[in-house]
Amino acid sequence: MNESPGVRTAGSASGILPSDGRARNLSLVRQTLHSSGPMSRADLSRALGLTRVTVSDLVADLMERGHVVELGQSEKGRPGKPAILVDLNRRGLQIIGMDLAENGVLRAAVLDLDGNIVDRLERSIGPETGDAVVSQVLRLAADAVELATAPLLGIGIGTPGIVNPDGVVVEASNLGWKNVRLRDLLQQHTGLPVLVSNDADAAVHAECTFGDGSDDMILVKIGRGVGSGLIVGGRRVRGAHSGAGEIGHVTVGTDGGAMCNCGKTGCLETWMSVPNLERKMAEAAASPEPEAAADALFREAGERLAVALAPVVGALDLSEVVLSGPPHLLDGQLLESVEATLLSRLLKQDPAPVSVRLADDAPDIVLRGTSVLVLWNQLGVA
Repeated sequence: MNESPGVRTAGSASGILPSDGRARNLSLVRQTLHSSGPMSRADLSRALGLTRVTVSDLVADLMERGHVVELGQSEKGRPGKPAILVDLNRRGLQIIGMDLAENGVLRAAVLDLDGNIVDRLERSIGPETGDAVVSQVLRLAADAVELATAPLLGIGIGTPGIVNPDGVVVEASNLGWKNVRLRDLLQQHTGLPVLVSNDADAAVHAECTFGDGSDDMILVKIGRGVGSGLIVGGRRVRGAHSGAGEIGHVTVGTDGGAMCNCGKTGCLETWMSVPNLERKMAEAAASPEPEAAADALFREAGERLAVALAPVVGALDLSEVVLSGPPHLLDGQLLESVEATLLSRLLKQDPAPVSVRLADDAPDIVLRGTSVLVLWNQLGVA
C-alpha cells in the first residue's frame, strides 16, 4: 500500500532539518526490513542508496531502541567474512488490536509485527449502549495488555461509526456513541499509544497489507452495522468529515423499508447488517417455502447493496469490490446478486470493469488492520 510519504535524506531538499532526514531514514530502514526480510548492512546500503557507515549507524540506533535485531551470519556463500543479518524485531515487539464492530461480541488480540495473532480474547455484549459499552471496552483493553509477552508498541481499535483524526468517535449509532473521546480514554487507562479507526478502514488496510487488495477498491464490512473503506490510487480516502465510506445509513430505494436505529427509514443497514440478515433468515426458515424465501432475501439484500455501491464504483472507476463478514451470509446468492446488479448498473465493458469477491481472512481482518495502523504510527512501517 502506498500510504507512506516519500523518504528524503538530510540534504535532499531545502528546509529539511538533519533530524527530520534521520527520522525518515530510520523509518526507511524499518520499512525495507519489514517488506524484504532479513538483510545484511551491506545489502541495506545498496537497497537504500546510503553509505555503509550511515546504514551501520542507523541500524545501531534501531537496535538500541529494540526495533531491529541481529539474526546471525548469512548462509550465502560469499568471499570474505560472512555478513551478519539484521531484521525487524518481529517477535520481540507486540501490538494490541481491538474489533468493536462484530455482532454481539467485543474482540481483542495480541499480534506480532507480521500481523500474526499470538493470543486473543472476547467479551459478549448485549443490547447495552453508551457508557456501558465504553466501560467494557476499557476492561477488555486492560485484560488484553495482560496477555502480552513482549513490549507493546500500542493499541489499535476498529470501531463502527465516524472517527475523526483525534480518535474521537463522532457518531456510532449502533453503540449509542456520540463524541466519545475513545483514544484519550484508552491512553489514560492503559498508558499506551492508541490509534482509533473506523472498522472498515482498518479492514481495508489489512486487505491491502496482508491480502490481495488492489490500489483502487472498496471493502464493505458487514457486522453489527455496515460500512466501507476506500482505497483510490493506493491511498485510503478519508473524506472532508472523516466519513468516507459511511454507506450504512444511505437510503437504498424509494419504497420505504424498515425503521433504522438512526431514525431514518430504509437505510442499507436495515437490509445488510448481520442482525437484520439473521432475523430475516429466521423468518424465511419459518415460511412455507424456506429455500425460496431465503434465496429471495439474499437476492434483494445484494441488490440493495449494489444500488448503494454502483455510483461510488462508477465515479471512482474502482476495479474491485470486497465484502467482509460472515461467509454463511455473504457467500453464494448474496455475492452473486451484488455482482450481477452492480455490472448491470455500470457502463458495459469487456472484460468486466469490476470484480466482486469475499475478503481474505474475514474473521480477523479488523484486528490485523488495526495492527497496521500502529505499525505506521509507531515505526513508520506500512
